Formats: sequence, structure tokens, C-alpha cells
Amino acid sequence: MVEYAPSTGGLALWVQHQDLPDEGAQSPKLGAPAKAPAPPVTTDGHTIRYSATFDALPLAEQVGWVAHEVLHIALRHPQRFLDLQHRLGDADLQLFNLCADAIVNSTLDHLSWLQLPDKAVTIDQLLAAEVGMQNNVEAALLEWDVERLYRAIDDRRPQDRGGKRDGPRAASVRALGQQDQADLKPGPDAREAPEESAAQAREWGERITRAHASDGEFSMLRTLIADLPTTHTPWEQMLRTQLARSLAPKRDISWSRPSRSYLANQGRAGANRRMPWEPGFSSSKASPRLVVIVDVSGSVDDALMARFAAEVEAIVRRLEAGLVLVIGDEQVREVTRFEPTHSTRQGSGLRDIVFQGGGGTDFTPLLEEADQHQPDIGVVLTDLDGPAYFRPRWPVIWAVPEANASALAPFGRKLVLR
Repeated sequence: MVEYAPSTGGLALWVQHQDLPDEGAQSPKLGAPAKAPAPPVTTDGHTIRYSATFDALPLAEQVGWVAHEVLHIALRHPQRFLDLQHRLGDADLQLFNLCADAIVNSTLDHLSWLQLPDKAVTIDQLLAAEVGMQNNVEAALLEWDVERLYRAIDDRRPQDRGGKRDGPRAASVRALGQQDQADLKPGPDAREAPEESAAQAREWGERITRAHASDGEFSMLRTLIADLPTTHTPWEQMLRTQLARSLAPKRDISWSRPSRSYLANQGRAGANRRMPWEPGFSSSKASPRLVVIVDVSGSVDDALMARFAAEVEAIVRRLEAGLVLVIGDEQVREVTRFEPTHSTRQGSGLRDIVFQGGGGTDFTPLLEEADQHQPDIGVVLTDLDGPAYFRPRWPVIWAVPEANASALAPFGRKLVLR
């Protein structure tokens, strides 16, 4: 790879490599069902693992397999499958693997110095057979990413006895790719914290772009494809930035003490000229205050609520801010205050909130109640299903679960919790 495409082939140097133990000597148990042949190479998103059958392949096929797995890692396909599964609640790994393979195979198919597996599925074949689109490879790679391709072919429907049954497209894709071997093995280590995931996506995107530009026509990538990893700023980081900006201690003008520049010049602009008095600054004694409004008529996932509560509590402790918790739906149900001295020793109570779900919502009384506490900023945890006839002067952040990402905020800023 490095001999023919030095820069894009060199992406393999950012990847871990591991030889798996030879299990060929172990004989199958009598009566056990025959297993599908394991691929010679697999990846979990960080490491390429080589089975004993890899050594028996011709050199061109070895290069093809390694290039294939390197691009899976560079495009972050295992991590993106886990993200898609988290967003949809259910995602089929085999269908996703076939979509990812189609993109990677199409990217490498133009190279003469490597060999892809027999009957390797390409993106133009997949689109023509299952979506009914006649696109050449270059046009398809510039338009389709793996998530969009997966959604286009996943027509599975729930069954009465649980699980899902393949629709015509999903069944046809499985048949088209029945020769493909499942090489994506996303394990628990592939799941990353939001900040780490954003950083890794940014780094791999920069590596691929630089490598492709350096190799030019010799690049392993046919074109800079639409499937390049994209960076999404984690909602935790956005919430942290917005709250820190509003809750940071503010300085007050003090007419009883001079400014530093006045002291440095000793109050004089020249030999016989005095400077006008320039006031200094003093730290504000009033502690900043955050109000969190929780709409209990909506539904929030427990894991998402735990992440939200942990982030808010950490910000309040770090900035020594007071917290007012307003809970309600069409009316205020409960108001709890947490002073800065207490918030450093105990939680905010967010984790203990029970959501009712399905009820009506009116943000007007909740915002009016919050306004009485004169906060510096407010966060509303809601599904945005309700009116808001009162608009406060302080900034408002609407924290919305991903299922309600398309809802419109009446004012302020909307933050989607993924």
C-alpha cells in the first residue's frame, strides 16, 4: 500500500494490528451446526485483526483486505453503526456492514495493484438493484454516505412475536451480499464519549484529506467521498460553553478604587498634567443563578437524563452558581432552590425527576415563575410541544431530545440532546 500510494496507504500506520490465534486445529462438536466462514480480517474500529487464513491469501488479496479494513477505520464505520443504533433504537449490523462494504469497495475498485474479494458489492450495484437509481460510481460516492444508504434499504417491519422481518429491499440486499463476510465487529470499546468521538472524527477527516491530496491520482480513494467522517460538536460542550459564558462572575465598576492604568501613570498624563479619575473594577458579590425548567409532560430517556443532570451539576459546582429547579407541565408543580454552598455538596435533584408523559404543556407559567428568581440564564428540558406567551429578558436554551429535533423553539436557542 505504501509503495503504490504512500500517503493514503500510510493511513495504516495510525491503526493497530493484531494476529489472532490459530483455531483451525479445534474440531467442531458432533451435531453442531456449520458456521459461516469467518473473514480473514476484521476490525472493531481501532484494531485490524488477522486470522490464520490471511497468511494463505495471495499478496494482492492481502493488500485488498488490509486497504478495505483501513478505510473502515478511517471512515469510522464501527463507531457510526453504534451511533446509528443509539439514534434509531434498532439497527441491523449485517445490512449496515453491506452498505459500508459497498462504499469502501467502490472507493478501491479502480486500483490495479490490489484485489477485492470475489463478487464484492459496489455502491452503483446496490443503488441500481435496490433503490432503482442508475448512478456511476463517482457520482454515487459524492452523494451517498453510509447512514443515508442504510436508511434507503432498511425496510424491515416489526413482527407480532417480536423482532423485525425483512422487507423487499432488505431481503434483496442480503441476497446480493450473501458472499460478503461480516468484517465489522464493533465491540464495547468502540463506543466513545461525545468529546472524544468529535475529536477522532476531526482527526481522521484531516488525515484522509491530507493523504488524498498528497497522493493525487495514485490515492487509494477514487474521490473525496461523501462518507468522510463529519464532526458534530457534542451537546455537552455547547451547553457548557453557553452556561459558562452567562454564569461567569461579572466585574462591577468601583469608584472607590482607581484602575491599574491610573496607578501605573501615577494619575498624571505629563509633567504638570493630571489625568481624570478612572474607576477600577471589583468582583461582583452576587452569585450567578441558573434556572432549569423541566417539562414533565414529555418523555426523556433515563440515560439521557443522567447525562444532562451530571453536566448541569458539574457546571453549577464549577462556577459556584445558585440553581432554581422549576418542574411543571401546563402549570408549576414544584420549585426547588439550591444555594451555591449546598450545590457543591449535593446533587441538583434532576436525576430523581419522574416524567409523566402525554400531558399538555404551557411554558408561560413556568417561564413566569423562573423570571421571579432573576436568573442569568435558563435551560428548558422539554419536547417543545406547547405555547410560550411570555418571553423573558434573560437568555433561554431549549434542551430537546433527538426525537423532537425538528420542533421549532419559540425564541432563544435550541440544543438537541443526542
